[in-house]
Amino acid sequence: MADDKDVLRDVWFGRIPACFTLSPDEITEREAEPYYLLLPRVSYLTLVTDKVKKHFLKVMKAEDVEEIWFEYEGSPLKWHFPTGMLFDLHASNTALPWNITVHFKNFPEHELLHCASNSVIEAHFMSCIKEADALKHKSQVINDMQKKDHKQLWMGLQNDKFDQFWAMNRKLMEYPTEEGGFRYIPFRIYQTMSERPFIQKLFRPVSPEGNQLTLGDLLKELFPAAICVEDEPKRYQVIIHGIEPLLETPIQWLSEHLSHPDNFLHISIIPAPSD
Repeated sequence: MADDKDVLRDVWFGRIPACFTLSPDEITEREAEPYYLLLPRVSYLTLVTDKVKKHFLKVMKAEDVEEIWFEYEGSPLKWHFPTGMLFDLHASNTALPWNITVHFKNFPEHELLHCASNSVIEAHFMSCIKEADALKHKSQVINDMQKKDHKQLWMGLQNDKFDQFWAMNRKLMEYPTEEGGFRYIPFRIYQTMSERPFIQKLFRPVSPEGNQLTLGDLLKELFPAAICVEDEPKRYQVIIHGIEPLLETPIQWLSEHLSHPDNFLHISIIPAPSD
C-alpha cells in the first residue's frame, strides 16, 4: 500500500471529547457527577467505557444495575459500529463535548446487541475483518494468518497500540500492483434518514477500462442525491472520520488509508446543516 503513514496515524489517534451523564431514570444513592472522556474514534464504545461504568456504579446499589447502554438524544448508540462513525452520523454538527446518556436498565432489546464481555466485541471485530478480506482478497490473506496474528490485530485495537496493529494490518492492505487495487472495496454507507442499518454492495476500485474509480463514482451508483448539481444548494454531507473527503478521491486510496481497524470504510451521509 502507499506509505502515507501520517494519515494512518492521524486516523488512529483521532479522539472525540465526550461527557457521560447518568439518565435521570436511574436510581442513585447520591447525585452522580458527569464523567468526561476522550473517546478513540476507531474503537467501540463498550471497549473504552469501563471507567465510565465504574464511575457511576459508585453512586448506585447493585440491585439497580443491569446491562449498561448508551444513548444520544433519544437514539440508542449501537456499540458494534465504530465510535467515530456513531458521532459522525448522530452528532457531527453539534457543539463538543458529545453528550452521551448512560443507562443501566430498560435495555432496548430490539435496537441493540448485548455486550456481556470484551470477547463479544472481539468476535464481532474479527468477523468484520474476515468479511472485508473476503471482499478484498477472497479471504486468502486472513486465512494465511495464524491465530496469534488475529490476536495481534485485536490486542492492537484493544490496547490502542498503533504499531502493533499496523504491523499485521499492513498485510490486509496489500494487493498485486498489476491489479490496481482490491477485488472489491469493503464499505458501508449509513444514514439517519433510513430504516436500513446501512447500504453495502459489491464495488470494484477500478473500472473495466482500467481507470481508478472515486468516492463520487461510488455515490453516483449508491446515493446519487449526495452529489451536488451545479448551482443547487448542498443537500448532504458525506463524512468519513469527521472530514468530508473530495469526491474525486480514489476509492482505493480511501480504503487503504481511511478504513477503520475492521477494514471497512464507514461512510456517514447526513443532511447538510442549514445556515
